[in-house]
Amino acid sequence: MAGAISLLGIPHDENSSYLRGPAEAPALIRRELHSDAYSSWSETGFDLAGRFVDHGDIDFVGGGDPWERIEGEVGRALDAGHPLVGLGGDHAISWPVLRAVHRRHPDLTIVHIDAHPDIYHSYGGNPRSHTSPFARIMEERLAGRLIQIGLRTVNDHHRDQFARFGVEVVEAARFSEGLRLDLRTPVYISMDLDGLDPAFAPGVSHRESGGLSTRQVINLIQGIDQPIVAADIVEYNPSQDLSNMTALVAAKLTKEIAGMMLKTAQA
Repeated sequence: MAGAISLLGIPHDENSSYLRGPAEAPALIRRELHSDAYSSWSETGFDLAGRFVDHGDIDFVGGGDPWERIEGEVGRALDAGHPLVGLGGDHAISWPVLRAVHRRHPDLTIVHIDAHPDIYHSYGGNPRSHTSPFARIMEERLAGRLIQIGLRTVNDHHRDQFARFGVEVVEAARFSEGLRLDLRTPVYISMDLDGLDPAFAPGVSHRESGGLSTRQVINLIQGIDQPIVAADIVEYNPSQDLSNMTALVAAKLTKEIAGMMLKTAQA
């Protein structure tokens, strides 16, 4: 199907450091995404009705290494030839997802929106922790650039990691309206929902006040001028949500990322 977007649920949260719950997210995001209560149009002018090629959820019941399972299933979804949005799951899943994406797009810039850098070398003795995916991603050189936006929990270890990997950081305190990124390669968006202020997305395990608004995140995404080849939306924890607010935000961001995938593919 021309002009389609692949969708894949990645219901895995075994590497969460505080609360479990993000494994329950994909079905609830889909429910809001396809609800008749909301428009199927993106703000960029694409009717997304019928454009999603949904590959379902990855099944982790059969055992084996979940990272190999994620990498393989993402690879199969990408074989369809469409940009991919992965619905997590906690942020740990970004590492195996990017392994598969990198094979098809070796020159990538990651635009990572989050309250937390998620670049600990290891956390609690777990190198696969959801606090550590970007350390592994940059060690394996799965992207040429990592731009982290909205951070508000930076410590000295993070700063050492930023220097080690050449991370470009826009902390929330220094975020400005109209921020435009100088992008020169295809883009991978990693959208952690706790990058938003909890007033907009309360359904996360690690609420951190002082974050971005939904409008600011959408504007940032709409300012991307390079092809968006893949994305993940992670860390929605339904057990912490209020009236499905965060599920609705996740669905809205899915639509706006998908709309920009279609727009940048035409540019």
